[in-house]
Amino acid sequence: MKKEILEKIQKDLLERKVQIEAELASFAKKDEYVKDNFRSKFPDFGDKEDENAKEIAEYTDNLSIEYSLEATLRDINKALDKIKKGEYGKCNYCGKEIPEERLLARPASSSCVECKEKLSSQ
Repeated sequence: MKKEILEKIQKDLLERKVQIEAELASFAKKDEYVKDNFRSKFPDFGDKEDENAKEIAEYTDNLSIEYSLEATLRDINKALDKIKKGEYGKCNYCGKEIPEERLLARPASSSCVECKEKLSSQ
């Protein structure tokens, strides 16, 4: 892979990481013991029944978003770690090079299209 492309991908991954961490921080607190893990804050709208229902609804929504963002953050950190180790761009399943076009479109990809399709169809 060309050095310029790898640098662009690394820059994109770092920018996305900052965005995700900021979004998570808006409604969750970073877990000081588990890397890439956050804990959604339980909102406090009041003590009335309808306010309690709103709290639960918002908390449930935030948990769903939190889990999705945490998974993306883990993928980004894995990709950044692979770049650091010089292992970036190889499929985790077949070991072949992942095409640059795929990595530019989805920098956190850990598999080639063929392996991803096989995994998705199972």
